[in-house]
Amino acid sequence: MFYIGIDLGTSSVKLLLMDDNGKVRNIVSREYPLFFPHPGWSEQRPQDWYKESIEGVKELLQGFDAKKVAGISFGGQMHGLVVLDEKDEVIRPAILWNDGRTTKECDYLNQTIGKEKLSEYAANIAFTGFTAPKILWMRENEPENFKRIKKIMLPKDYLAYKLTGTFCTDVSDASGMLLLDVKNRRWSDEMCEICHITKEMLPKVYESYECVGTVKPEIAEELGLTANVKVAAGAGDNAAAAVATGTVGDGKCNISLGTSGTIFVSSKKFGVDENNALHAFCDANGAYHLMGCMLSAASCNKWWNDEILQTKDYAKEQEQIKKLGENHVYYLPYLMGERSPYNNPNARATFIGMTMDTTRADMTQAVLEGVAFALRDSFEVAKKLGLKIERTKICGGGAKSPLWKKMIANILNIKVDVLETEEGPSLGGAMLAAVACGAYENVEQAATQIVKVVETIEPEPELAAKYEARYQQYRNIYPACKNLFDKII
Repeated sequence: MFYIGIDLGTSSVKLLLMDDNGKVRNIVSREYPLFFPHPGWSEQRPQDWYKESIEGVKELLQGFDAKKVAGISFGGQMHGLVVLDEKDEVIRPAILWNDGRTTKECDYLNQTIGKEKLSEYAANIAFTGFTAPKILWMRENEPENFKRIKKIMLPKDYLAYKLTGTFCTDVSDASGMLLLDVKNRRWSDEMCEICHITKEMLPKVYESYECVGTVKPEIAEELGLTANVKVAAGAGDNAAAAVATGTVGDGKCNISLGTSGTIFVSSKKFGVDENNALHAFCDANGAYHLMGCMLSAASCNKWWNDEILQTKDYAKEQEQIKKLGENHVYYLPYLMGERSPYNNPNARATFIGMTMDTTRADMTQAVLEGVAFALRDSFEVAKKLGLKIERTKICGGGAKSPLWKKMIANILNIKVDVLETEEGPSLGGAMLAAVACGAYENVEQAATQIVKVVETIEPEPELAAKYEARYQQYRNIYPACKNLFDKII
């Protein structure tokens, strides 16, 4: 049998076909437009997601027996606001995770309602990307549209609704709305009241691996599928990627070095750090996870090479870096402000420590180390909650750099496992579909059988000690610059 994973991303939808043995048989990707109607705004048309996903499934199954598809599931961009009216028509373009229009609403939630109450109700504080502030923005700025709302959903859930007719979401994606009582895995009455919505406007909440329905007969016929293809609820992109990297169970860790950077730590127990520096979300395995998200990770290296050094040969620049743990230059990687652990949109990227003998290689090294140091900032918060983390998986474009992986192993002083297959949320979605269809007993069993580690980078005691001293110096820089950042924006 086959299982389809649909990764609904910001720039494109990526579809993956997996067989019973966990082998990836085909991958296709289809793009759709992104709109910026005002500076700092970011929107997409849900209709484009559905159109390209359907065409993508057709392309994905070319050369394969579509009748062997047993299940479909998703990984999806989180936090986006999708609103439907009483006729199930999209009211306005979706407001995306990277949209920054809700500063006023976040200030209201964090300061007037109060961070302590938000943490009590929803285990998290307000960020501009989250869904609840978008609802408040819409109520204030588009009151006529707000009055038409009958259904509120997340991006991937729009696909599930179109495919099955089931109004659904999953616990991991719902955790990022600031509407879910994360600890108890149900909608928060208090947050609904604060946002002036009813629970009837919100979808039924499922576990990520649960079947929410089957593909509608007319869609199954169009795609050449059987009439009983199961659709699982799926997960938010990071939770789905965690499934794909085997980051399920207690104290498992995954670091993603993509455009943004995340450190994802799974936990059997619910926990919130005292400053809400990390997101406390449900995971795709019936438990919980903590996640630190930095807004600029591999994008820092891309910016440094493309814009400053004017080169595309990233590997050549890294060849000149010889003395790890001895660099006197430091870099704060805040090109777009920062989320975890500081939640400061005014933070800015900063170099410090240059002297007359500073070289091009020193600066490149500082960029790579700065991202790793910033990941450790979130790692330290997780450790304070009592989580014992001895190793991590690693994925994302930045993980292709052997040097960067070595830095991370020694700066965090943990083992770094490199995977045989790294397909992220699309593979995670396919694995969740397989669990929903009974091909695997649970998510952990699927991860154990499918995810393979091909290399482990071990920290070196002497180098780790050098980096420990460097990190202790690095962590003083942001507090020293914080007030300055507020003045220079």
